[in-house]
Amino acid sequence: MDNYNRDNENFQNTYSGDSAYPVNPQDNSYGYTGTENDASHTSQNIYGSYRREQEEQSHDRYYSPYERRTMAQAQAESKKAKPKKKHGFGATVAKCACLAAVFGLVAGGVFGGVSYFMPQKEQVVASENQQPSALTTVPKDEDEQQMPAYIDGTKVVSDVSDIVEMTMPSIVAITNMTEREYHTFFGQTYSQQEDYAGSGIIVSEDDDYLYIATNNHVVDGATTLTVQFCDGNTAAADVKGTSPGNDLAVVKVAKNDIEQETKSVIQVATINEEGKEKVGQPVIAIGNALGYGQSVTSGIISALEREVTAQDSTTGESYTNTLTQTDASINPGNSGGALLNVKGEVIGINSSKIGGDYVDGVGFAIPMTIAAPIIDELITREKVTEEKAAFLGVNGFGVDKSVSESYNVPSGIYVAKVYEGSAAEKAGIQQGDIITEFDGNSVATMEEINDLMQYRAAGTKVKITICRTDNGQYVEHELDVTLGSKD
Repeated sequence: MDNYNRDNENFQNTYSGDSAYPVNPQDNSYGYTGTENDASHTSQNIYGSYRREQEEQSHDRYYSPYERRTMAQAQAESKKAKPKKKHGFGATVAKCACLAAVFGLVAGGVFGGVSYFMPQKEQVVASENQQPSALTTVPKDEDEQQMPAYIDGTKVVSDVSDIVEMTMPSIVAITNMTEREYHTFFGQTYSQQEDYAGSGIIVSEDDDYLYIATNNHVVDGATTLTVQFCDGNTAAADVKGTSPGNDLAVVKVAKNDIEQETKSVIQVATINEEGKEKVGQPVIAIGNALGYGQSVTSGIISALEREVTAQDSTTGESYTNTLTQTDASINPGNSGGALLNVKGEVIGINSSKIGGDYVDGVGFAIPMTIAAPIIDELITREKVTEEKAAFLGVNGFGVDKSVSESYNVPSGIYVAKVYEGSAAEKAGIQQGDIITEFDGNSVATMEEINDLMQYRAAGTKVKITICRTDNGQYVEHELDVTLGSKD
């Protein structure tokens, strides 16, 4: 350890390291007396010190630790210092009076000129009993009027509380209880119930049910579904329909299962499917983030029509959707919640978030231009009876993203067989074609086509999009197909 000692008699400071900077008691300067034989390290170098001026000066001058002076400069400054001249008290008073008079004349002229050119305000005359206020403050309501909560989407949103208050009654939290199977190291199998959190949007109602839009992965594999409304009350829900390829689903809640007090506060959301959003416009996301209950985040639209590939958790098949990108925080549990514009209209259904150590502020939502028609169909469609069930007449397998990239083929359903005399053969579908859409719905597996067929009776006309090779390149074709019957 280095020691620092102070000699009380000589006021001499020494530093006992390898080099030392003793203090000169005459001017409190530091001089270098280290082991190096360098003339530049003598008392000519003054650092971090103050120097007392001549006795006739009335105060000390202090120097910044960053100011470096030489001894010659310090001596030159002391020679330039001049003693103050003594003045009598009367002379001082006279001088002050003259200065005050001059200042008064100048100030009066300036004030008069400014008053002449500035616009006049209404004068307020205080009555005899009214005392003028020491401070002039802006009334609270006037201040609030000067800062609107939002301005029709043309400016950055600074306060979204009005939008949240208006739209929160249409957003719900969804809890999915799922039974998962696990395998032990010894080959034994056991099941365990697990709960998953998600969100939903009340999009429609009829006399008997509320219909809530959400993501397919929110309800996937559910044994029971529970919906929690904005007032905290809950009700059981059932899956009305799903579209796995678009990651969309609709659940329904019987109105008889909803508390009367809840019915008085909940509402159907306002949907905007015009598709007029622009990059940079402010948006608000509401959802059941991390399962803690409804929470709010805000941001902007970062990009439009982003192609994002996701994987079906049940089948393992990959599918690609066109989504809206936003930097509003979207975390697990937000899926199925609403992406809103500053008018409180739902413009997207929050679907997924790219996460990781190096990515943040990148969330995605299914635009309502795509979601709304599918949701309408999921709500209105009803399963047909076995006698009226439709039949397409193809067999195939899914082409996921890895196969698509490896063999340079489109993602969809590869047609391995076309049954003779079937609706598919009559429409011109051939072996080797790849089905990408069925009646406006993206499809990636045969299970998805079979699910859609449940709601269509024999004789229904649908449009099917296929990709077929032409000179080594896949070309898209749209076919009109009249579905047949299973008999």
